[in-house]
Amino acid sequence: MKQDHVTKPQIDVGGIDFQWDTEKGIFSYSGGEAVLFWITSAMKVFFDTIEEVSGEEAAEVVLEAAGFRQGLVVSDYFKQMKLTIEQVAEVLPITYASAGWGQITVSRLCKEEQLANIQIKNSWEYRMNVEQGKTDSGCFIPGHFAGILSGLFDRHMAYRIIKSEIKGDEACEFEFFPAEHSMDQNIHTLARRKEAEEIQKLEAVVEERTKELNELVKEISSPIIPVLEDIVVVPLLGKYDEARSQELIEKTLTNLPKHKAQYLVLDLTGLDAEVSEITVDFIGKLSAGASLIGTETILVGISPEMGIAIASSDSNLSSFNCFRSLQHGILFALSQQGRQII
Repeated sequence: MKQDHVTKPQIDVGGIDFQWDTEKGIFSYSGGEAVLFWITSAMKVFFDTIEEVSGEEAAEVVLEAAGFRQGLVVSDYFKQMKLTIEQVAEVLPITYASAGWGQITVSRLCKEEQLANIQIKNSWEYRMNVEQGKTDSGCFIPGHFAGILSGLFDRHMAYRIIKSEIKGDEACEFEFFPAEHSMDQNIHTLARRKEAEEIQKLEAVVEERTKELNELVKEISSPIIPVLEDIVVVPLLGKYDEARSQELIEKTLTNLPKHKAQYLVLDLTGLDAEVSEITVDFIGKLSAGASLIGTETILVGISPEMGIAIASSDSNLSSFNCFRSLQHGILFALSQQGRQII
């Protein structure tokens, strides 16, 4: 170990320079500033936190992408040193072993075929995964090597895990091969998929909420209100489309016999200002259906817009007894029965 000063120790390990400047609190590895972490404690906590915050699936993609991007940085370092592919294969094991990454063997590194096989034993990721209780190999280190090879081969590279130390093999082995897309894009693909999943969840919530609201509208919309013996009132509210119109017709005609009603008073006061042909048509159908079961229909609360719509339509609503207010309609029904309110 060389030591220019007690605060600046320096050591060479396999041609890799390690240097400390304790006055400034700086540690340098191969000429670049570095930092040390304990694998099974500090690094484990770091990785566990990423997984806890982002979820296991997202954490795998993030760590793989981070390893890949770091690998690209390392490939630039090798390029700056003007090392050939063969020389990289020679320096890679000692470079990473001296930094505590594990025992690395490059069994194949072919620039022409753009293929590679790398084995690593006792890696820091394996040791950390054991401490975490994992049963599958981590993706940071293979992603890292894929980044190095992508930079060296100047094309996208992917990997597959051939052997796994954590599954009982003597060492991990990764096979690298050309790919159509950069591994770096996986994180964007995940983000888009997560976004799509969130949209689907929101759509499901909206659909469920809409269903609940529709059910609520069905329950409270246009109830049959018995006001006097043999006389019921059905208030029409809002705007009616074909589905809502059909539902009201079925609901009203089904329940009218229960009330033994002779008169059905349809209160049109609460209808939407813009009266459609569908609305006029369904009122005619409801009235006609009521007459078939012996109930006479009286229309009340007809607005000027409603009157115009009825007059310009082919319906026969003008043949029904029509009154301006609900009170007048009920009084008419009573008079038809020979009754009156005293």
